[in-house]
Amino acid sequence: MTLTPFERALVAHLVADWLLQTNWMVVNKTNLRHPAGWVHAGIHGVCLGVALGWLGGVVLGAVHLLLDTRRPVEWWMRVVKKDEESAEARVIALVVDQVIHLTTIAAWVVMVGG
Repeated sequence: MTLTPFERALVAHLVADWLLQTNWMVVNKTNLRHPAGWVHAGIHGVCLGVALGWLGGVVLGAVHLLLDTRRPVEWWMRVVKKDEESAEARVIALVVDQVIHLTTIAAWVVMVGG
């Protein structure tokens, strides 16, 4: 049994975002002037490059870097969810973040293939 391109990219994303991301990256990745976000995006680029080819790794790594500034998630929480203050807001934001990341990967696979 072989994995589809999206399945390969999903595993790559989970490994990069959950197994290989350090606390240093989590704390500092929102600041594009700090190397943590660039290192984290580079790890994503390598993992996704293995899964989808080098161009997919480069493009999706760069997109990941920008998404991890948290600005897209903050906007979504404020404008769409209208929930920045509830007790569950942090958990909801984490889920929103992951859905946005996986949606960008799915879009790449649909548009470019794997």
